[in-house]
Amino acid sequence: MPLFQAIIERRNPPLALNGATVIAASLGLTLSSKIVVPFDPVPFTTQTLVVVGLGLALGRRRALVAVLLYLMQGAVGLPVFAETPEKGIGIDYMLGPTGGYLVGYLLAVLVAGSLGERGWRKPASAAAAALLASAVVYIPRLFWLGTVIGWFKPVLALGLYPFFLGDVVKAMLVVLLFTVTGRTFGSGRS
Repeated sequence: MPLFQAIIERRNPPLALNGATVIAASLGLTLSSKIVVPFDPVPFTTQTLVVVGLGLALGRRRALVAVLLYLMQGAVGLPVFAETPEKGIGIDYMLGPTGGYLVGYLLAVLVAGSLGERGWRKPASAAAAALLASAVVYIPRLFWLGTVIGWFKPVLALGLYPFFLGDVVKAMLVVLLFTVTGRTFGSGRS
């Protein structure tokens, strides 16, 4: 059985393989943050695609640990976030306009991972899971953005409308990537 498929299907991988998977996932999340389309107040990146994909592919526990590792790396000052170090690093960056996204990634991997573990793995149900996981990012995203830039500014115009279509496309890409590669979403619990 190929190593990648063993990781995805969670067939009792050894602890070292789980650790390597989590580290690789956090590095993938870092790489996805560096694919940036500048936008104000927060940039477009492929992070949502990767976060949702990690949840579906790895399950909620391993995906959550990978996102937590990514956030810890950023908190200690490693330039893992979008537009870092140019726009700051560490906790200061995390408390800026993108902080809500970072919190939302935790919710998204929990939703995607939980639904994937419950059998939402076929293309149609995986697409629904990816859309739901992408949508939960908006809850802390909009609340945080309103808190940082002020509620009298057009929070929806800055934090929802420009990103909505892109997030739908990214959610569909998650499903397409697994369908095209012939991989199925993992079975069992992580």
